[in-house]
Amino acid sequence: MSRTAIVVGGGAAGLFCAVSLARRGTECTLIEKNRALGKKLMITGKGRCNVTNNCESGEVMRNIPRNGRFMFGALSRFAPSDTMSFFEEIGVPLKTERGNRVFPVSDRAADIVAALERAAAASGVSVRHEKALELIFDGDRAAGVLTDRGERLADAVVIATGGRSYPATGSTGDGYIFAESAGHTVTRLLPSLVPLETEETEPREMMGLSLKNVSLKLVNLVSGKTEYEELGEMLFTHFGISGPLVLSASAHINGRDKYAVDIDLKPALSYEQLDARILRDFSQTLNRDFVNSLGRLLPSAIIPIIAGRSGIPFETKVNSVTREQRQQLVETIKGYRLNIKGFRPIDEAIITRGGVSVSEISPKTMESKLKKGLYFAGEVIDVDGYTGGFNLQIAFSTAFAAAEAIANSNL
Repeated sequence: MSRTAIVVGGGAAGLFCAVSLARRGTECTLIEKNRALGKKLMITGKGRCNVTNNCESGEVMRNIPRNGRFMFGALSRFAPSDTMSFFEEIGVPLKTERGNRVFPVSDRAADIVAALERAAAASGVSVRHEKALELIFDGDRAAGVLTDRGERLADAVVIATGGRSYPATGSTGDGYIFAESAGHTVTRLLPSLVPLETEETEPREMMGLSLKNVSLKLVNLVSGKTEYEELGEMLFTHFGISGPLVLSASAHINGRDKYAVDIDLKPALSYEQLDARILRDFSQTLNRDFVNSLGRLLPSAIIPIIAGRSGIPFETKVNSVTREQRQQLVETIKGYRLNIKGFRPIDEAIITRGGVSVSEISPKTMESKLKKGLYFAGEVIDVDGYTGGFNLQIAFSTAFAAAEAIANSNL
C-alpha cells in the first residue's frame, strides 16, 4: 500500500513538495484555501519571479542572516543548480541576471506557477481548495488535517503555509497556529525584507530618487555595532527608504533596539579623493553660490539636503568656502545618516522573519522532533534570506528534504 501525505499550502514550498512526493509514488493531497495556487509566487520579483540564485550552496547559507547552518543538509540534497534543472525540465527556460538572480526567460511569474500546476497534475497530485482548520493527531503522530469540508487522514502532514507577509495572498499565519498546537515554539515574528520608516522627513523631499552604487551601513545605536554593510541600490520614499540595500538591512533589525543607516554617496572615492574632486568642481564655478556648485557631484534632488546638512550657507560664494567647511561637506556626503523609526507594516514585507524554531525540526528531513509524521517547509520555518532568489531556494530545498524523507520513511 502506497504512503499518503497531505501538504497544507499551495505556494512555492507546498506545490514543489507535492510534486516531489507524487513523483516518488506517494499519494499526495494538496490543500489550498485560495481558489488559485501560487498566489504569492505570482507577485514575487515584481511579477517576474526570481526563482533562485545561480550560486553554490555555501553562498546561499552566507545570504541567510540567521540559522543558515540549519539549511546545510537540505541544500546538500537540493541546491540552486537542482532548482534550475527542475524548472528547465518542466518547460520553463531560465536566464541569469545581475547578482546571479535567476528568472524565467519570459519574465513572467505566471509561467512558473503554470509549470508547477502542470507538473502537479501530471504526477497525480490531488488539489483540494479547502481551508485547513486544525491538525489531527493520533497520540504522538500527525494523522491528518481537519478542513472546512471534513477530515482528511494521511500518514504524513507537511505544513507549507508561508508566513504573515502579503496576507492578501493567503499568508495569514495559519501554519504558526498549527505548529503551536503540536507543541512547537514559534519565535518572534517580524517583517523582513521590508522598507523602513525614518525619523527624518528629508526622504519625503527626495521621494522617487533612486541611488545606485552607494554604500549603506546599518548601525545598532544601543550596541554601537555595524549590523550590515553593503554596496548597491536604494530608494527614497514618502515614508523613508526602500530598495535592495534597505530590504536586506531590514533583516538585521531586531525590533527592540534603535538603529540608524549611514549612507556613503561616493563609496568609490576616499575622503581625500572626494575633497580633491570638490575642489576641482569649485575651481570651475568660483563665483557661483555654493548650493549651485554641486550639480556634477550629486543628483539634484539630494543637493539641498546635503548642502543643508553641511552647515555651509547656501548663498556662500564657492571661492569663500573654507577648508573646514569643505571637510564638513565631505563627511556629510560620505556619511549621510538617517535614524530608523521602524518597519513598514508586515503586509508590505516580502517575507516574515521568525517562525517554527529550527531547534525543534530535523535539519535533514524537516520532520518535527515533537510529533512523528509532521513536517515543515518554506517560510513557516524560522529561516529567511536576503533578496536575490535565496528565499525561494529555501522553500524548494526544505520542501525537497521533507518529500524525500516521507517517501523513504517506514511509516
